[in-house]
Amino acid sequence: MTQSSTISGKTETRDAAVKGFALSVLTLCVLAAGFFVLRSNVFGQIPITLLAVVWGTGAVILFFYTLNMLAQLFPPRWYNRIIPFVFVSPAMLIMGWYLLLPTVRSGYLSFLDRGSKAFVGLQNYIYVFTDLTMQISIRNTFLWLVFGTVFSVLFGLIVAVLADRSSMEKIGKTLVFLPMGISMVGAGVIWKFIYAYRPMGAEQIGLLNAVVTAFGLEPMNWLGSAPMNNAFLILIFVWPWTGFALVVLSAALKAVPTDMLEAARIDGAGEWVVLLRIILPSILGSIITVSTTILLAALKSFDIVFSMTNGLYGTEVLASQQYKQMFKFLHYGRGSAIAILILIAVSPVIYYNLKEFSKREVF
Repeated sequence: MTQSSTISGKTETRDAAVKGFALSVLTLCVLAAGFFVLRSNVFGQIPITLLAVVWGTGAVILFFYTLNMLAQLFPPRWYNRIIPFVFVSPAMLIMGWYLLLPTVRSGYLSFLDRGSKAFVGLQNYIYVFTDLTMQISIRNTFLWLVFGTVFSVLFGLIVAVLADRSSMEKIGKTLVFLPMGISMVGAGVIWKFIYAYRPMGAEQIGLLNAVVTAFGLEPMNWLGSAPMNNAFLILIFVWPWTGFALVVLSAALKAVPTDMLEAARIDGAGEWVVLLRIILPSILGSIITVSTTILLAALKSFDIVFSMTNGLYGTEVLASQQYKQMFKFLHYGRGSAIAILILIAVSPVIYYNLKEFSKREVF
């Protein structure tokens, strides 16, 4: 009886292994076939979209099912260790394909010449730090990081505190958050009409210059007057991101214990003392999270500059310079070097966020 059970168990294991292997081959065929069909683009727009949805969903389900079946071939102790990686492996593969490989390739190209043929060593990096336009873009990017982040978080915090004590809290928060639903290019187009400039004597279609000329003053070229034009561009960035900061910080304010606030007020603490010594320390983690998120967005900011000035009049940033070097001047070495510089600048922030998240969540 024991020998019969052992033989039966081995047969079931062998059948499961064969089935898992067959499903693995089928899964790879489905993934490859769908990829090549989508890349060939032989069908119209709508059929390709439907195929992408059906193929993507079905392939993911089949992928998880196959991996789970293969994991079941191991003993329970090993299965419990393997199964978490089964669920995160697709995300890891996608991130490796779309993030890790391009990063490695950009690092390799940054040491090559314009045509990515000859090795030039650190020449592209020397250009990044010595060229005048690049120095301006580095300076402007620093301004975006500091003022864009500080004012977005500051305004979001102020509105969150005021709205929390207002009877029109929901309406106020909605109005402040609305710009977050607009793309940065859309925000740039809107503000382009606000900053629009025409010479003295001509009809002013820009809101700001219409107000200025109404008081008898001369119109101002807001986007063409360096270095203040960078401040006007940063203002566009602050406009939507204030709404993001408002939503997160408002939720954090709601989590502050009311008993602690009431106790402080009963003890005679004023509102400023309550804000500075109780509320702000309680939501410090949320403030840091919001700040780092906005910091990353400011570092990669490209669309506002591109849609408003195209980097002219001293408004270049690192992202716009990377785009121009790669796709306008076709110098892949310099463009890759700028991309690596942005990656190095953003790495400490990413490392800090991951470190903080690791304290709160356990894999």
